[in-house]
Amino acid sequence: MTLQQEIVGNAMQMAVVNLHPGQTVYCEAGKFLFKTTNVTMETRLSSPSGNGNGNGGGGGMGGMLRQAMGTAMQVGQRMLAGESLAFQYFTAQGGQGTVGFAGVLPGEMRALELDGTRAWFAEKDAFVAAESSVEFGIAFQGGRTGMSGGEGFVLEKFTGRGTVIIAGAGNFIDLNPADFGGRIEVDTGCVVAFEEGILYGVQRVGGLNRQGIMNAVFGGEGLSLATLEGNGRVILQSLTIESLANALKKAQGGDKQGPTGGLFSTHAG
Repeated sequence: MTLQQEIVGNAMQMAVVNLHPGQTVYCEAGKFLFKTTNVTMETRLSSPSGNGNGNGGGGGMGGMLRQAMGTAMQVGQRMLAGESLAFQYFTAQGGQGTVGFAGVLPGEMRALELDGTRAWFAEKDAFVAAESSVEFGIAFQGGRTGMSGGEGFVLEKFTGRGTVIIAGAGNFIDLNPADFGGRIEVDTGCVVAFEEGILYGVQRVGGLNRQGIMNAVFGGEGLSLATLEGNGRVILQSLTIESLANALKKAQGGDKQGPTGGLFSTHAG
């Protein structure tokens, strides 16, 4: 059953989801906005694939143990990734219901439709909500995937069939690397999501020479750029969390970035 949803708003968008009787949608803790009274809310430690809903999972004591271990692994992965430890589940009872969700930064939201053939990957904290037929997971990538940059990535992974709603900062732009010779290079903070089949990695900005050092120190990009290769959809955002944090610091008189940016910028936190 397709998730009926509408994304509303401009600078800070929201997703309004209409649920059929018995239909369930879940979100990351902290993304819930409002609901009608006939929609129940339940907090769980597992995503739908973990079956951690207290129903036993079958198989007697062995099944319960496997379920507990699976839930513990999911929670451990999300903890390592810095994600929320719990999900909130919303189910319409006795009629149609409505639930509202919002992101945490000023920017856009996007509803992605999964048909079961391709997974989607998203940057940490992009996930807002999804119907229960969509499975949420954590993908750890690094080393070879990071290519010459040698850096690791923690990505959200969505599989299955159904609708998943993601959010980012600023405005979105959709690209396909195949339209640009098969490869694009992006500021590491601008990647929101991409389809399975796209190779995501990092590379150093230039070599360890004079120009490479100038790029890293004065260019505002640091030492690395994200690389996206292949044929598939890529969603980028126009605003990075670091640039937003630095703008707020500057407005409050606490800007420590200085005129050079790059390696001399101060991360929020």
